Amino acid sequence: MSDVTKAIEEIVRAAGTMMREAFNDPRKPAYSLKGRQDYLTVTDGAVERFVRGEVERRFPGDGVLGEEDGGAVDGARLWIVDPIDGTANFARQIPHFCISLGLMVNGRLEAGAIFEPMHNELFIAERGQGAWCNGARMRVSSQTELPAASVEIGWSTREPTATYLGLIQRSMEAGCSVRRAGSGALGLAYVAAGRSEAYAEAHINAWDVAAGLLLVEEAGGRVNDFWADGGLRRGNAVLATNAALAEQIGVLTGIALK
Repeated sequence: MSDVTKAIEEIVRAAGTMMREAFNDPRKPAYSLKGRQDYLTVTDGAVERFVRGEVERRFPGDGVLGEEDGGAVDGARLWIVDPIDGTANFARQIPHFCISLGLMVNGRLEAGAIFEPMHNELFIAERGQGAWCNGARMRVSSQTELPAASVEIGWSTREPTATYLGLIQRSMEAGCSVRRAGSGALGLAYVAAGRSEAYAEAHINAWDVAAGLLLVEEAGGRVNDFWADGGLRRGNAVLATNAALAEQIGVLTGIALK
């Protein structure tokens, strides 16, 4: 494990402790809405400020792009953080949420981690070094049949409801089991871990996927070119699949894979 990957693990584990303590606080996390079904808690901001401080201390001069406070995206080295992916779950006392932290160097993801604090699961990857969950090597599912596949389809208020329902309908008609758990980052991690065959969403932001896309590729899966057409700044559609079903799921979702 490189010094960068060690630093990522230390940062996300410390952030996870903050999240777990807030979740377990008897007063429960208070929340507000930034928009339709767009939850915000004080813990989101606190975690992001912590991560920014750690990056500045450990890697002076590196940029940070976060969900809550934004950031410049033009530097050679950019850290991309979602302090709590799955804030609606966090706010409503559903223990399915995580922190996602990825490092992009000259436009390419090089390392990243997703930490799910309620079950103490660390998903971490470094380019060329594989993907790991709590020290065990991850590999995508070997499932080859759509009627036996499990697909998670994320929902975004930025796309028409009909687009989401169309994805669900086509997947179910092909025989897939369809789920939605409320965290795109964990959805990608679960593809890398072989727990799902695919994760798809018509629009998602860069901070949700910056670690997960690398996890899937390093675990032997396939992903779309999320970063094309301004994905870093504006978000994009996302698709991550196991290798065996990649072509079929690409056609099914209408999202082209690399």
